[in-house]
Amino acid sequence: CMSYMFPASYAWGNFSVLAVGIWAIVQRDSLDAIMMFLTGLLLTVLTDIIHISVFYPPNNSLTDAKRFSVGMAIFSLLLKPVSCYLVYQMYRERGGE
Repeated sequence: CMSYMFPASYAWGNFSVLAVGIWAIVQRDSLDAIMMFLTGLLLTVLTDIIHISVFYPPNNSLTDAKRFSVGMAIFSLLLKPVSCYLVYQMYRERGGE
């Protein structure tokens, strides 16, 4: 999001999932909140792959800020399966099947 190379939908998708995640942490007894957070994480994995593959700039136009932004987007994408697993474990602890 830093160098404006991804569209606004990338930021809105990730920040809205972050907001649902905060809601899921605050309401510890809500099974719906944790399920929505898990679903949102899985959807953002797909949309992040699409955003990175479609909007990746050519090599000759990569500035340091764009290179850092792409690196952080890829790093975030690589960490999302781990967070999906941890959220699923939280879902099972709260009584989900």
